[in-house]
Amino acid sequence: MSEKELSKDESLMLISDMITQAKRNLARGGSFYFLLWGWVVLFANLGHYIISKYALYPYPYVVWALTIPAAIASMWYGARKSKYAQVKSHLDSVYGLVWLGVMISVLIILFFLGKVSYNTNAIILTFAGLGTFISGCMLRFNPLIMGGVALWVASVVAFNLPPMDQYLVGAVGILAGYLIPGYLLKKVEGEQV
Repeated sequence: MSEKELSKDESLMLISDMITQAKRNLARGGSFYFLLWGWVVLFANLGHYIISKYALYPYPYVVWALTIPAAIASMWYGARKSKYAQVKSHLDSVYGLVWLGVMISVLIILFFLGKVSYNTNAIILTFAGLGTFISGCMLRFNPLIMGGVALWVASVVAFNLPPMDQYLVGAVGILAGYLIPGYLLKKVEGEQV
């Protein structure tokens, strides 16, 4: 049985449909990641700051252990979402690879913490801004693009502050860069269903 050759218009329609479906896949459930990580990182930043500032515990960084269950939840959710996606496109793959690249970059920074003069938060805000900005461009969703810019601005501010104050800037950056766009994306997802 031979395959029917598509006309130019049919080919364009097929490509357009696949891109539209890929964008739906990315948008549907995308808010989950921004909201999960937004809340976890916001609480971790504020927790680290408060524990350090008031000497409540000798190891304030322990609050960052919240990221472990968040990473597990993200992987579980992503695997589940991928399993039920109607179409898996190149755009879906690139989106996942962008955030995998951000995660690997952050892990490298954390491993060499002492070599970056403990400006970890400022550097992580830079990478988070990059991932958010690219995500916003891929989804053509301006609040995420602006969220990426907000994270970059927070990064610049954080680089000019002592490491302890970077936690407060990090919290504000995450609010503006992840949580606000995440809730706006969730609203759009609700309207698409």
